[in-house]
Amino acid sequence: MKAPQPTAASPLTPPLSASAGERERTSPVPETRDKWIQLFLQHLATDRGASVYTQRNYQSALDEFHRWYLAERKAPSQWDQLGRDDFRTYLRHLGRHKLGRAAIALRFSALRTFYKFLIRHGAAATSPIKNLTLPKLAKRLPKFLTIQQMKDLLDAPLRGLAKPVSESVGRPVSVAACYRDLAVLETIYSCGLRAGELCGLEAEDIRWEEEIVRVRGKGKKERLVPIGEPALLAIKTYWARLPTTPVGTGPVFQSETRARSPLSPLMLQRRLKKYLALAGLDPALTPHKLRHSYATHLLDAGADLRSVQELLGHAHLVTTQVYTHVSTARLKKAYDQAHPRA
Repeated sequence: MKAPQPTAASPLTPPLSASAGERERTSPVPETRDKWIQLFLQHLATDRGASVYTQRNYQSALDEFHRWYLAERKAPSQWDQLGRDDFRTYLRHLGRHKLGRAAIALRFSALRTFYKFLIRHGAAATSPIKNLTLPKLAKRLPKFLTIQQMKDLLDAPLRGLAKPVSESVGRPVSVAACYRDLAVLETIYSCGLRAGELCGLEAEDIRWEEEIVRVRGKGKKERLVPIGEPALLAIKTYWARLPTTPVGTGPVFQSETRARSPLSPLMLQRRLKKYLALAGLDPALTPHKLRHSYATHLLDAGADLRSVQELLGHAHLVTTQVYTHVSTARLKKAYDQAHPRA
């Protein structure tokens, strides 16, 4: 089957082995010459609506393998001719470089999805990665904040107004930004949103009377999620401090530096780090940990697993089930501490 002609691909990112800071600072490298990788990346962006993070990670993983194969075999990858032994050799190569299990799993997840794409387009008959044994991931329970810790975090943005600090040299604290950040934290915790979902919210997505928000999740899938009154009030208070109220497709949460542009996930992470420190919490926690907190608190309060699955936008129940282990562990701890015959 003749492959469709690829259009220009997005600039490549540095290898996944680079640190996040190095990836931010590194300028784009020349685009890959492999047409199937380019076509797959276009498919991720347009047909599947994958997040920028998924696109970046898969791109880096595929380019990394492509470069390794070229250096190892002195020839470009012929995807339909690669066998399981090629990928076993690559797996050993990654192991020699002391990559963690999660990093290896991410690379092979990209390759596995890539081969499904190749098979659908007639560029490969089977996947040589299928049933390939990878190092088992260590079972780690998701980190989350307690209810009191969440309250402390939600108090932090307005504490910044009571005790002014500089966000950067020569730049005072923006009042509107503090109220925006409070609304952001309230909305993440109220709706259990991913960072990208929150930054992508538009004014018309909020159904004020119904107290519902339309969320665009992974793969362009939409879901309706309840939003609490504190979050709605925080958004209204924030909007009242803007020059113009967002309408239609205008972003709910705007960037400070670019008028009427949405807040970026990177800036969200930076602002969260600041408020975690103000609240006396671990500044290394990510916005996703607030989503973990949302799910854990729902289950602790008696919400059923299927409902939490739908609220989070998980395609598979097994993804949601990790939170039941968190709740069970807490129950077991309480039992051990309180029961006289534990």
